[in-house]
Amino acid sequence: MASTYTDLGLELMATGENAGTWGTKTNANLNLVEQITGGYLEVSIAGGAQTTALDVDDGALTGKAQNRIIKLTGSISGNQIVTLPVLMENFYIIQNATTGSYTVQLKAASGSGATVTWSATDKGWKILYADGVATNTGVYDIGMGDVTLAGTQTLTNKTLTAPKIGTSILDTNGNELLLLTATGSAVNELTLANASTGNGPILSATGETNVDINLNPKGTGTLKSATAAVKIAGLETMWVPAAAMYGATTNGADAQQVETTATRPDMKVLDFDAGTDEFAQFSVAFPKSWNEGTVTYQVYWTPASTNTGNCIFGLQGVSCGDSDTIDIAYGTAVNITDAGIGTVEDQQVSAVSSAVTIAGSPAVDQLTYFQLFRDANAGGDTFSADARVLGIKIFFTTDAANDA
Repeated sequence: MASTYTDLGLELMATGENAGTWGTKTNANLNLVEQITGGYLEVSIAGGAQTTALDVDDGALTGKAQNRIIKLTGSISGNQIVTLPVLMENFYIIQNATTGSYTVQLKAASGSGATVTWSATDKGWKILYADGVATNTGVYDIGMGDVTLAGTQTLTNKTLTAPKIGTSILDTNGNELLLLTATGSAVNELTLANASTGNGPILSATGETNVDINLNPKGTGTLKSATAAVKIAGLETMWVPAAAMYGATTNGADAQQVETTATRPDMKVLDFDAGTDEFAQFSVAFPKSWNEGTVTYQVYWTPASTNTGNCIFGLQGVSCGDSDTIDIAYGTAVNITDAGIGTVEDQQVSAVSSAVTIAGSPAVDQLTYFQLFRDANAGGDTFSADARVLGIKIFFTTDAANDA
């Protein structure tokens, strides 16, 4: 009976065959086993689209598929196919070291089994397994899997391509340096770019077309640049003293300067009558960073008597732009109620109002006119003396950190 050969080319000698040459043939088999388990071979697949066979030579060391590690080389100008013999079961470590932006596919020489493909830009290594299944031998990328480094490891000059990091990065003392929180459906992220001499590195939001960057201090902490707090968009406060207001031509509040005690603070006030609705007006040019939305307000006042009844204030506004008429109605008034505390010349501060909608079409570079009044004729205003307004705070929201 003649010798037969395995799928990887090892000779299986029959009983009584090859008298006097068993040693030579056994040595050849052992050399072949050594090459199959640890051999290295570079195979050029240079050229246009084509198919290159990794073959097996029975009983010889010349078969390309009879090496464990294979490096595919050459300049390719078309997509490549590399085949392994059908029915052969083995695993390989193969690198696509070709030049040229084309795919390289590894598959069995025939059949419809699984295949593995390097993309046009993938010039890396793969660990591959050929399953040797009859008629439809499949080739699979079994990969390296997750690598766990026990203890302290130092990686020098290693490129980590898209590494998966758990929930934190630690410093050299083992303390948390950066905490990471994953979002299952994330499409937006941060991109950090270094810079050349004279330029600063850049931290950018990337992903969708318009993406914010959210920096959230903890508790009462603030956002700082170096040691200085960073101004961020949000709620802003504007103080408007009574001295900056003027009584309306019709039913105007009376402007007064009231002395408390000599050499102590005088009060610039507007006196609002207890029996008649009276009005005071002022105007504001909001900063460009204003979001042009609603505002709220808070009244600072002092009672002219010891009465403890409720005093009702109201505020309304309208915006005018270039070439707009100023002869325009105010928007809907929003009232707030504050009870007298019963002590003359004590300062009172009302609650913050609900949102005041400004009439017109508020926009950049417009002037906003406000009217403050006491709704003395309202059934709920029971404060029986003048309410002396010291000023009001206006709260508005910005959507930019500055007016650039």
